[in-house]
Amino acid sequence: MKLEKFSKIIHEQINRSLDTLDIKAKEYATEDRLHNFKTAAALHGCTPEKALAGMMAKHTVSVYDMCNSGEEYPLDLWDEKITDSINYLLLLRAIVEEEE
Repeated sequence: MKLEKFSKIIHEQINRSLDTLDIKAKEYATEDRLHNFKTAAALHGCTPEKALAGMMAKHTVSVYDMCNSGEEYPLDLWDEKITDSINYLLLLRAIVEEEE
């Protein structure tokens, strides 16, 4: 793949990830962007990192299933799954930094 096309794909993905994070922030509407992970952690008696990892596991399994199924999927479904995975890792980064 040529550098120009690769760069375009990456920039579009970053924008898609940012847009999704903004939409979800409004949807969950709390001052603390990490509220759901902290609350899930309290409910399960674990750390916010472990709570997030548990939630992310569903998305990771879905990506693995798509990669290993041998089926073809529409690009918009790939976009959704890849964006979810990236966003969980970005949220994990925020949790890790907040706890330092």
